[in-house]
Amino acid sequence: MKTPKTLEPLVEAGLIDEVLRPLKSGKEAAVYVVASEGEIRCAKVYKEAGKRGFHKQAEYREGRKTRNSRQARAMQKNTRFGREQQEALWQNAEVDALYRLAGAGIRVPKPHNFIEGVLLMELITDADGNAAPRLNDLELTHEQALEFHQILIREVVKMLCAGIIHGDLSEYNILVDGQGPVIIDLPQAVDAAANNNAARMLERDVNNLSTYFGQFAPELLNTRYGKEIWKLYESGGLHPDVPLTGRFKSSDKKADLKGVMKVIKDAKEEATRRRFEREN
Repeated sequence: MKTPKTLEPLVEAGLIDEVLRPLKSGKEAAVYVVASEGEIRCAKVYKEAGKRGFHKQAEYREGRKTRNSRQARAMQKNTRFGREQQEALWQNAEVDALYRLAGAGIRVPKPHNFIEGVLLMELITDADGNAAPRLNDLELTHEQALEFHQILIREVVKMLCAGIIHGDLSEYNILVDGQGPVIIDLPQAVDAAANNNAARMLERDVNNLSTYFGQFAPELLNTRYGKEIWKLYESGGLHPDVPLTGRFKSSDKKADLKGVMKVIKDAKEEATRRRFEREN
C-alpha cells in the first residue's frame, strides 16, 4: 500500500521497510502493520488532539512531570506551545509506560521506537500469525473467564507495583494471543503516587474486568478486588504475589471529629504562643 505521510519519516530513517496494511483506527490513533528490521510489527500513529474522541485528559495529566517551568506555564496558559507540550506529554505517557511495564515483566506490546508522533512496537498475533483478537471479540467459557480474570488482576497488581494504573482498562483494550491476555492502549496511564484520581481509576479498571467476565462467571460480580488492592498499596503491603481474596470490608468506625478539631485548635494556640514569644 502507499505509505501514509505520517509514516514517511520512519521509512526515511530506515525504521520501517514497508507499510503492509492498516490494522485499525480508533479514537486516539491509527495503527498499521509494517515490516521493520526483519520483523512484522505495528506502527501506532497518534491523532491530533482536535481529531481525537477522548476528551477527559485533564484528570489523567495530573501528576505528569514537565521538563521545566516554561513548559508548565505554557501548558497552564494553553498557548500554542503549551498545547504542543501537552500533546507530547500525552504521547510520551504511553511510550514511557510500555517501556516501564515491559521491563517489569507485564504483558504489553514490546516498544521498539518512537519518532515524529509514531510508536513502533510489537504486533501481538494469534497462533496463525494473524493480528490477535480483542477480548471483546471472544466467547468465553466459565473456566476461561475465571482464568483470564485472575491473570488480568495479577497484571493490574504488577502494574501498580510498578507505579502505574492503566486508567481506561476494559475488554476493548486487551488482546488475547496464544499465551493469554495482553494489555494495550496506555496513553492515559497515570502515576499512582502522583494522581489524586488514582484510587478511583484503579477501582474502575478492576470493576470493568469484573463486569465483563461476570457475563461468563457471575460469581465475579460480587468481588471487590479494586478496594482490596488499593488498600494493600496504601498500607505498603502490595507485592506481585500477594494473596488476594476479592473481599473487602469497609470500616464502619466513625471519625473522631471532636478529637481532630481539638488537635487543630491546640496547634493554632501553640503557634500563636510561639509567635508571641518571638515578638516579645
